[in-house]
Amino acid sequence: MRKELWRARCLWRTPEFIKEACAKALKDGQTKYIAAAGLPALRSAIAADYTARGFGQIKDSQVIVSPGGKFSCYLAILAVVSPGDEVVVPAPYWVSYPEMVKLAGGVPKIVFAGDETGFRISPDQLRKAITPKTRLVILNSPSNPTGAVYPRKELEELVRICVEAGVYILSDEIYEHLVYDGVQSSSPAKFSPEAAKLVLTASGFSKTYAMTGWRLGTLMAPPKVAAAVADLQSQITSNATTFAQFGALAALQQPDKARAAVAAMLEVFDRRRVKLWKGLNAVPGLRCFRSEGAFYLFPNVSALGLDSSKFADKLLDEELVAVVQGVAFGADDYVRLSYATSDEVIDKGLERIHRFCTRLAETRQPASARA
Repeated sequence: MRKELWRARCLWRTPEFIKEACAKALKDGQTKYIAAAGLPALRSAIAADYTARGFGQIKDSQVIVSPGGKFSCYLAILAVVSPGDEVVVPAPYWVSYPEMVKLAGGVPKIVFAGDETGFRISPDQLRKAITPKTRLVILNSPSNPTGAVYPRKELEELVRICVEAGVYILSDEIYEHLVYDGVQSSSPAKFSPEAAKLVLTASGFSKTYAMTGWRLGTLMAPPKVAAAVADLQSQITSNATTFAQFGALAALQQPDKARAAVAAMLEVFDRRRVKLWKGLNAVPGLRCFRSEGAFYLFPNVSALGLDSSKFADKLLDEELVAVVQGVAFGADDYVRLSYATSDEVIDKGLERIHRFCTRLAETRQPASARA
């Protein structure tokens, strides 16, 4: 067994007031079944939050609380995709999107955009990808794995194309509050009444409040889709964990504490983001896009002559640094790193990556150049 493996681990802790609300719920006996679609008070608070943020008058019935943001995305896909339907999936994509589409019987149609375009697909690419069989387009901004954020104008154009084609949009906004450099994330469901009828907005509490293990996702959708999702969840999982939902409710009922917790986390993440980004761009053979959201960087390693799997395997074997292969995200020239970790891990990881890539770069030079 390796004694020392340097990889990113999310060290941020769930805010104390959220944990206290969950503990109180346990003490008060909130351990029974509740409505499959979620704790009524929580659904109401989520609907009120969306309404206050300009999504229109959102009804409680349009909100579903699920066992995790991943499951919210899967339920949304199951609700609207039938066997043979095509789903446009921009790449680099989060690893589960294509597999979820396949599980629903759909056909993922991958559209790639690399770091030279900021990992953002163009309107022309989307137009060409949509066919009479297209049922859904998946958009994830801020993005996992790239940290890319679509500017509002670009996103509005993509949404307009979908509205004209009459296709649904799954907008995965799980990282919506984790943005940097003065950038703001945008929500397609807010763009127009026509968009609101087609956009399924997935989010949750995992990333914003460091509640990954709590498994609490949300979906806000047009009434008919929300009803279908609620029916699906009732048959597949019943309700998300009851007492955990009281913790999530506290995050919405105590906004001052929530904002303070998120601001503190963002300040630290931002500093680590810049440190890791600068460090990666100083490594021979790497080229790294400056992320604007989430907590990932997605450097291009193609100049070193290895695909992402070989790069990751050799880096792990030789320097005990673990990164995620880009091929899993539909982008084999890249690897993913996270800065949701300690400064010590970042510093040590950069030192080892620099040493590893320097060796690789030297082996690719002609013998005369090395001499």
